[in-house]
Amino acid sequence: MRALLVELNPSSQPVTPIALGCLGAVLEAGGHEVRILGLGASSRFSPASLARFVQDFAPRLVGFSAYQRNIFHVKALAALVKEAAPGAAIILGGPQAAFLPESSLEALPDVDYLCRGEGEAVIGVLAEAIAAGGNGAAVPGATARAPCGGYATGAAPALAKSLDDYPSPWLSGLLDPSELDEAIMLTSRGCAHDCVFCHTPRASGRSVRSLSPERAVAEIAYVARRGSGRLWFADPDFAFDRRRALFILEEVARQDLRAALWLEARADHLDPELLALMKRAGVHTVAMGLESASADTCRQLGKSLDPERVRLAARQALAAGLDVELFSQFALPQERREDALCTLRFVQEAGVKIRGNSNAQQMHVYFGSKICADPARYGIRPLRARFDPCLSLGTEFETEWMTRGEIESVQAAWRAASQDGGKRVVS
Repeated sequence: MRALLVELNPSSQPVTPIALGCLGAVLEAGGHEVRILGLGASSRFSPASLARFVQDFAPRLVGFSAYQRNIFHVKALAALVKEAAPGAAIILGGPQAAFLPESSLEALPDVDYLCRGEGEAVIGVLAEAIAAGGNGAAVPGATARAPCGGYATGAAPALAKSLDDYPSPWLSGLLDPSELDEAIMLTSRGCAHDCVFCHTPRASGRSVRSLSPERAVAEIAYVARRGSGRLWFADPDFAFDRRRALFILEEVARQDLRAALWLEARADHLDPELLALMKRAGVHTVAMGLESASADTCRQLGKSLDPERVRLAARQALAAGLDVELFSQFALPQERREDALCTLRFVQEAGVKIRGNSNAQQMHVYFGSKICADPARYGIRPLRARFDPCLSLGTEFETEWMTRGEIESVQAAWRAASQDGGKRVVS
């Protein structure tokens, strides 16, 4: 069976479709033929050319990565696919699809399935059901249109205990690092914490699973040697397991891969020894989650990390010769305008350049987060009464503590202090 997997970033450059690569590797291991398309603002394609591609490839299964930012683009492309390949089944995956209400399928008439669980655990079983002529309504981890009307969601899928159980999109040859300016790596997923603005705790069951350090090093070495050497790690916290992080970094340094690495880690998992090893292994930037410089605000977020610990880690990283990025937000629960401006001063005083990911942004309310489940409890006031069922609030809100005008004034202050005009560019 043929499968087409598509990632669309309408307002930014195309990036390594690492999540789709992981799914594609599972499908290839199951004997299916896979094509992956990564499309972005600079991609040269027209609806007509895409329709011809779909007609020529004739996929039975088409998967889209769904996000708040691209959901309506995906809706339009799903309609195009159905016209070009009427027999194709369309599935949405990614963070948006995982928590979309079933009613969203009414607003997405050309979408057949929503992936509710870990993609690798769902996609292979679903592909087999489709290849056998079934409708996949009982596939674990998938929501489907039921044959007699309504919707059916399968049981929770069984997850691999180790990510080593899934085939590698790199080592299998599905993704080619020589074609990429920068490769996105994913060696662990999940988070053990419970921040109220984040969907990851619910998606991961507040647990972290990872590739073995040996498999991680094998992938890093393969990609670094065959590509540009620029690697961006999508792990939520590269240093969550200190022994694992030390092993990987020591091996990268020992093999002299001459790679340039970007990674993210919690500030309380960093120390001078680990930061010095990062520098030796080729890490050029370490990013950390700050969110707010107000300890009271951080407590409201469920973020068990004092801002002063972030300040210390940032200074230690800078002293080790690393660049630092601090992720921060504004319009948070119980945060006033003056609190948000204190965060701006905190970043400046820590010596962190306000550019790239250090440009703060308004908190986004996404499906799967505790705030999205009960906005009123967190003082969130939607700016309109009705939202399309496939959209969460996003940034269309004010709070009990900040009006829309105050939120915009904080955004303007950050933009004025930015060295790159407020562009949030990942690496």
